[in-house]
Amino acid sequence: MTGPETFAKRPVVLLVENAAIIRMTAFDIITDAGFEVIEASNADEAICILESRDDIRVVFTDIGMPGSMDGLKLSHAVRNRWPPVKLIVTSGFATVSERDLPVGGCFIRKPYFPFQIALALNNFASHP
Repeated sequence: MTGPETFAKRPVVLLVENAAIIRMTAFDIITDAGFEVIEASNADEAICILESRDDIRVVFTDIGMPGSMDGLKLSHAVRNRWPPVKLIVTSGFATVSERDLPVGGCFIRKPYFPFQIALALNNFASHP
C-alpha cells in the first residue's frame, strides 16, 4: 500500500532571506537535502510563521535583512521562545563567532556550498 501515510514526513526548515534570488537557491539546496521548506522574507514574517506552526525544526536565516530585527537577533529570539528549534545563521558580510550565536547555533559564511548546508541540516536531523 502506498499513500501519504507510508512516507515519513520530512523535517521542516524555515528559510529567512530577503534577497529573492538567494532565497530561491537556498530553497533548492534545502529541498535537495531532503527537507521541507517554508519561506519568510524577514524576521517579523518568520516570527509569525513560528507562532502559527509547531513543526519547524530548523531556522536557516541570513543576518542582514530589513525589519524590526536582523537574523542574529532573530536567532536569539527563536532560541528564547522555541528552544528545540535548531539554528543556522549565514552572512556574506558579517563574521559571527560562536559566542555571538545562541547556544547550539551554527554559522555558515556566504557564499556557501550545498554540501555545507546539507551537512549542517543532516547533523541537526540526526541529533534531535
